Amino acid sequence: MNTISSIKDNNRRVLITGSSSGIGYQAALALLNAGFDLILPCRNAAKAKFLLERLEKETTNKSSFRRNTYAPILDLSDLSSIENCAKQLLQRDKIIDTIILNAGLQYTGAKQPKWSAQNFELTFAVNHLGHQYLTLLILPLLFKSNKPRILITASDVHNPEAPGGKIGEPAGLGKLDGIRKGKMFLMIDGNLKFNADKAYKDSKLCNILFAKELYNRISSSGRHIPVIAWAPGLVIPRTKKGFFRYSRKYNEFGQIIFAFIVRDLLRLTETPENAGKHLFKLASDNQFYKQEFNYFSNKVKSPGKRIFEISEVSNEANDSLKAKSLWDITLELIRKNVKFNIDDHLSKLNL
Repeated sequence: MNTISSIKDNNRRVLITGSSSGIGYQAALALLNAGFDLILPCRNAAKAKFLLERLEKETTNKSSFRRNTYAPILDLSDLSSIENCAKQLLQRDKIIDTIILNAGLQYTGAKQPKWSAQNFELTFAVNHLGHQYLTLLILPLLFKSNKPRILITASDVHNPEAPGGKIGEPAGLGKLDGIRKGKMFLMIDGNLKFNADKAYKDSKLCNILFAKELYNRISSSGRHIPVIAWAPGLVIPRTKKGFFRYSRKYNEFGQIIFAFIVRDLLRLTETPENAGKHLFKLASDNQFYKQEFNYFSNKVKSPGKRIFEISEVSNEANDSLKAKSLWDITLELIRKNVKFNIDDHLSKLNL
């Protein structure tokens, strides 16, 4: 892969969700140090303040930070908050060159579902629904870029044939009966028995189906924009923060043992720093600017060694009819829960 010094596309503006910790934070720090302007949506003002103070302390590019870093309030579990954030961005009317949909929620171990502001199961609301709505709203800013790209952090657990996807109940959206029936669903496939681990896997499958359908619709409009989905691998930091902080609440001892085995004994995990470097390169390196859909995976080659390469998605993730159905049903859920005329908006974008 190219080194940082070979990257030509700095001094551009990147929006990244989930930048307050883990992979997202590491990618944001690398982008900031390389001279990028950043939009870093945060769930509330306290998180935004903490993130900006931490970045200013750790960045080597303090002058760029003060001029070009913006942290609007955005709660991905609330469609109204998403709309308000998008409205602010559109009013600022500053080009967005890269959209990174990186935020993700998992609360494996919970026996009962959690609910979003509009009464959607929280994993689906944050990982898929909120990201689709945000993307559609701010596409006009991306379309102004002379070299745009879209990145979505997915996971190999979407694939029942992948090592992580084989553990526990596999991902599978069925006929999308859960979301066809309206708000108060438990599982996307219509199953009334809640499974938090499967809910996460299903949301990652939704990410890839959305990415592929988004690429197809943008291409059909006559635009050519890279849409990249990627899997960072199993990232387990050595702190109590990071991706598993919610799951740890339900089985802290089990999480400690799991981390010790897969991270320290088997050496099958990735660090947030290394995963953040991959996301940084996907967002900035000309090597990845290919006007097509691609899926990259950070795979284990052997204990302690990984390979980052283009990979195949699951059979279900390749289902173009299901991708279209998921897009349409998600739009219908948005229509029923917002006052904004999303259809008129998409019509103007020729989508």
